Amino acid sequence: MMGVVRILLARLAQAGFVAVLVGTVGFALMHSLPGDPAFRIAAERYGPDMVDAAAAEAVRAELGLDGPVLPRLLRWLGRVITLNLGHSLVSGAPVLPELLDHLAHTAMLAAMALALALPLGLPLGVLAGLRPGGAVDRVVLLGAVLLRAVPPYALGLALMVVFALHLGWLPPAGFESPAAILLPALTLALGVAALGGRVARDAVMAVEASPFLRFARWKGLSEAAVVRRHGLRNASIPVVAVLGLQFAALLEGAVVVESLFSWPGLGHALVHAIFARDVPMVQGAALALGLGFVLLNALADALAALLDPRRARGTL
Repeated sequence: MMGVVRILLARLAQAGFVAVLVGTVGFALMHSLPGDPAFRIAAERYGPDMVDAAAAEAVRAELGLDGPVLPRLLRWLGRVITLNLGHSLVSGAPVLPELLDHLAHTAMLAAMALALALPLGLPLGVLAGLRPGGAVDRVVLLGAVLLRAVPPYALGLALMVVFALHLGWLPPAGFESPAAILLPALTLALGVAALGGRVARDAVMAVEASPFLRFARWKGLSEAAVVRRHGLRNASIPVVAVLGLQFAALLEGAVVVESLFSWPGLGHALVHAIFARDVPMVQGAALALGLGFVLLNALADALAALLDPRRARGTL
């Protein structure tokens, strides 16, 4: 248990570093974009047809966009400690409550994608690992290569054309009905299932070739007991680590998928904030994604340490 605590404390220190790095890089990138941010913000506030030089100058003066850049960055970093991410430059609303609402939609989408990916990828990966070179193994390999090679936006468009336009089974976009989550979730799930299946297959093959599994069979245990007691637990360690990374990648990869399917998640909000030059919103969304990545990696490491205590003790 102390090993798990050490892992979590190390990840907490990493989270502080990520907060400073993400905030600084996001701030610098937003200020390096071409064009006048005052015009972009005024266009989002009043509409593109209502923007003129006077409106842009009023926004510039109100938000202090001509002021020194470094003090604004330092003020933002100081507010992060108190969980105060400032106010949107476009709407004037506090950033944190809006981010939490978008984050809830992104987490819902990622959880649904993972729930679809696990039953698709892991059983096929285990079967392929138990019989390498067989029919299931070849099908899993072909499916994994194809699904990992297709970009998410192309896969999402293909699913939208088939299930929404031709078959009419699911809504093509939006979030008005509960079924609207299925297409974006399936788009994310297929890539995760492909990778998870390959990792499970390789892990099962490695465990199958291990001496401790041969010894378990030599003791006279049934094949079901050998796989259940000794095989699956050891094979699950790399799978847990990869799925932890994949769940974090789902949160970040949802930027493209959420925009494609108009899902009101964090990625969709981040894209709109970038176009609007809403710096506090961009910094807050990037910070949430970065900290989410650290948190999910910490949970995956802790779970792997519980499955294999040698990792927590540093003896592996």
